[in-house]
Amino acid sequence: MTESKTFSFLAEKTDEGERLDVVISSHVEDCSRNYAAVLVRDGMVTVCERSKKPGYRVRMGDEISGNLPSPVMVSLKPELIHIDIHYEDDHIIVLNKQAGLVVHPAPGHYSGTLVNALLYHCPGIGPLNGELRPGIIHRLDKDTSGTMVVAKNTKSHLHLSDQFKTRKINKIYIALVNGKMETATGEIKLPIGRHPVNRKKMSVNSRKSRSAVTLWKLKKDFTWASYLELQLKTGRTHQIRVHCTAVRHPIVGDPVYGGQKPAKNVPKSVAAILKSAPRQMLHALCLEFSHPVTKKDMTFSSPVPPDMQELLDKLEEVSFTPLLRSGIQDS
Repeated sequence: MTESKTFSFLAEKTDEGERLDVVISSHVEDCSRNYAAVLVRDGMVTVCERSKKPGYRVRMGDEISGNLPSPVMVSLKPELIHIDIHYEDDHIIVLNKQAGLVVHPAPGHYSGTLVNALLYHCPGIGPLNGELRPGIIHRLDKDTSGTMVVAKNTKSHLHLSDQFKTRKINKIYIALVNGKMETATGEIKLPIGRHPVNRKKMSVNSRKSRSAVTLWKLKKDFTWASYLELQLKTGRTHQIRVHCTAVRHPIVGDPVYGGQKPAKNVPKSVAAILKSAPRQMLHALCLEFSHPVTKKDMTFSSPVPPDMQELLDKLEEVSFTPLLRSGIQDS
């Protein structure tokens, strides 16, 4: 178990006017802004020997002192669950998440998650904001497979989170969608927010939404379905699923956004293939980012999963449409 440690420093000119929690996170290693705010509220930090609020505006010369408690093990249990690891070092883990695996514990899923698996695989992980746990930076839906990067400590978590926020991480997905695309490439630029009625869904018709951009490229035209390569320019919840549905091409097998029902004019043989999809046919193919410590550019790809490949092969058998090649080759 890592021991607690104290810190003390004088605020510099560049800290003048900044929030206390922001200043602490910039000066203290393994301490995010959120965790700094928790420490301040819990009375673990003083400014010139006086307690302040997280939003206190720091003055140059302020003596800021505090204590980082010993990291504690989260209540989640490590579980022996298979994970397909592409790369691992002391700072990050890159893996190919299998479909059906929930990423993070939540009501109804407090076990059997990727976090439980990582706690078993990396017993010495962390600390991350005062807890010995893996840092989930981005998530894939339960039934979406593919490439993910996970931070092992606060420093890596902060660096990778910043790359996601500043859109420096390149994310490429593949998906099988219902219907025939009218062009070979395109852009979907529609804001996304909570569905106005069903709060478990997202929508492009939300009262409060955020900008979202998805680029797509046709890899194969199956006439009644399309095999796409998609690139996310933003990272909204359910972005690809919502955007594809918004342009009337829901992802095959998606039970939430209308992908389980092929169009009425689809031949029975093709409709049977599309209906046989065991899940939403969406896969995070490739992830490109800068290593949080070495700053080396890294690229990782996860092969097309067997269930998606099987569906593509079946459609190939009933289709005579020529293959449209993209920069990423088919498996």
